[in-house]
Amino acid sequence: MINCFINKKGRRFYATTYCGMLISMIKSMTGFGRAQQIIDGMSISVEIKSVNHRYFDFSSRVPRVYGFLEEKLKSYIQTRVARGKIECFVLVEALEIEDCEVSVNHSLAKGYIDALKELCDRYSLIDDITVGTVARNHDIFSIHKSEADEERIWNAVKSVADIALDSFISMREKEGQKLKEDILSRCDTILSNVAYIEKRSPETVEEYNNKLLERIRSVLEDVQVDEQRILTEAAIYADKVAVAEETVRLRSHIDQMHEFMESKEAIGRKMDFLVQEFNREANTIGSKAQDVEIARRVIDIKAEVEKIREQVQNIE
Repeated sequence: MINCFINKKGRRFYATTYCGMLISMIKSMTGFGRAQQIIDGMSISVEIKSVNHRYFDFSSRVPRVYGFLEEKLKSYIQTRVARGKIECFVLVEALEIEDCEVSVNHSLAKGYIDALKELCDRYSLIDDITVGTVARNHDIFSIHKSEADEERIWNAVKSVADIALDSFISMREKEGQKLKEDILSRCDTILSNVAYIEKRSPETVEEYNNKLLERIRSVLEDVQVDEQRILTEAAIYADKVAVAEETVRLRSHIDQMHEFMESKEAIGRKMDFLVQEFNREANTIGSKAQDVEIARRVIDIKAEVEKIREQVQNIE
C-alpha cells in the first residue's frame, strides 16, 4: 500500500507500508542474510552478504559437484539486487544414501593377487591373501552414482535462497531507511542556509550602496555627488554578487533528491551525479560571495553536501 505522509518540515512524501510497518524505498548496499532447511533429503544452507560496489559484482562458493548452481544463483539474485559486491555461500549435504553401483576392475584385482602370490613364492612367505587384503587397494573399485537431478536440486536450493534473500534485502531496506533520514535531514539544513543567503544577499547590495555613498562624500566633501553614477555602481555590484539563479537551482536539486528517495528503482548512481550538482551550485555561490556571513553559510552547505555524498556511496 502506498501512503502519503507529511514530515516535520511540512514536506509531503510517499512510502510503502506492509502490515503497518514503513518500508523504505531506497536500499543500502550493505546486507546479510542466512537460511538453512532440510528439503527433499538434503540439508541446505545459503548465506548472502554484500558491500559497496559501483556495479553488480557476484561471486559464489558452492560444492564442486553442484557447480551448475553458480550461474543460476547469479541470475536469480540479480533479479532482486541491482548493485553491490555480492558473495553467496551454499552448502548442500545429502542426508539420504543416493543410488549407486560399485563395480570391480577384475583385471587390476587379478594383477594384485598374482603379484602377492609371486611375493609368497619367491620369499617363502605364508600365503595369507584374503579378500580384505585385496580390498585395501581401493583403486580396484569403481563407484557409479546415479546422475544428479539438477532441476530438483536447484528448486530446493532456490527455496532456501529465497528466505536468505528476503532477510538480506530486509537488512538493506532498514539500513536504507537510516540513510534516507540522514540525507533528508542534511537537505533540510542546506535549505535553511539557502534561505538565509537569499535573505542576506539583497541586504549586502544595500550595504554596499550606503558604504560607497559615504566614501564618495567623505572624499569629495561639499562637491555634488552624482547619484546616477552611484546607482550604476550599485547595479554592477548587485549583478556581480547575485546568487538567485544558483539558489533556485539548488532548491530544485533538493526537490529532485526527495523524488529519488521515493523511487522503487536503484538510484544510487543518479543520486551521486545529483550531489555533484549540489556541490557545483555551492561553489558558484561561494565564488560570488562578498559577505562574511554568506561565506560561512556556504561552508556549512558544502560540509553537508560532503556528508550527503559519503552516504550516497552506500545506496544501491
